[in-house]
Amino acid sequence: MCYMAKKGKFYIHIVKYTLHMDNRLKEFRARLDLTQEDLAERVGVTRQTINAIEKERYNPSLELAFKLANIFGINIEELFIYEVDKK
Repeated sequence: MCYMAKKGKFYIHIVKYTLHMDNRLKEFRARLDLTQEDLAERVGVTRQTINAIEKERYNPSLELAFKLANIFGINIEELFIYEVDKK
């Protein structure tokens, strides 16, 4: 929300946006020849959680995102791509 003043009056300009996060988890997991179960065990979650992240039905916590990126030796931004679509 942005506030603007013009000739003593205040106007409110509302910007609508959609947040979306893509990921490359399946790609990086395949590079290390890890199953979903293998990766899940390494970061302390279930295989279903890894599956849900890969299918983009679930966004991981920040802690889990860092753990996953650390497994692959990459920055979190290389694994998760955050997009803002303004309308």
